[in-house]
Amino acid sequence: MKISELAERTRVPKETIHYYLREGVLRKPRKSGKNIADYNENYVEQIRIIKQLQEHYFLPLSVIKKIIRRHLKQTASEKYSLNFLSEYFRPLDRLIAAPVTGRQAFRETTGLSKKWMGKFEEWGVIGFEMHEGHPVYTTDDVILGKLVVSMDHLGFGPKDGYNPEDLRVIADFVRDYVNKSQRNFYQTSLERLSPEEIEEKSIKFREIMSLFFYHLYRKLVREGYGRVFKSA
Repeated sequence: MKISELAERTRVPKETIHYYLREGVLRKPRKSGKNIADYNENYVEQIRIIKQLQEHYFLPLSVIKKIIRRHLKQTASEKYSLNFLSEYFRPLDRLIAAPVTGRQAFRETTGLSKKWMGKFEEWGVIGFEMHEGHPVYTTDDVILGKLVVSMDHLGFGPKDGYNPEDLRVIADFVRDYVNKSQRNFYQTSLERLSPEEIEEKSIKFREIMSLFFYHLYRKLVREGYGRVFKSA
């Protein structure tokens, strides 16, 4: 495609694209003529990443340049992971995110149907707190709802042979682990730590374990797929 089409598709001015090329953030395109450059789909993806890193992570071009170069060498799995994290875990969004009040607002925000919203509430995957007579959903609940919808769109839904109730089993396991670990922590900490110290440690542990579960699942799935493909 020509640079005019690239600018239209990415909504980035041609002057800005030329600037990215001069600074080495984007590699120079292949020439299809003396003064004609040919941009492929990779440029659309790279410019989209540059925009996300600037708008949501506020990174300078010098850092973005290194990320783009590494991105070109990443596997398909690593590239999807970056896109996924940029979509669901934008730092600014999480800083200014507000709870969602009401079931209708939750369904409109997440795209989750009334039927499956009821199921996931029943299973304890999604929860809410009542405030002034209305259910209020946290940012985490909203993200979980969006992820469930994305799973279905990717082909991991009831019609594809995937049983959504498996998520209930996972939620029950994690809930049991959380209750057990919190109970043990509080029993050994109440006498030697102040309430402020307990709260601080609890918050830090929560975030560390969130990352642990995320990376553990990625690791186990990657190893599982590796064994399947190897045996095939």
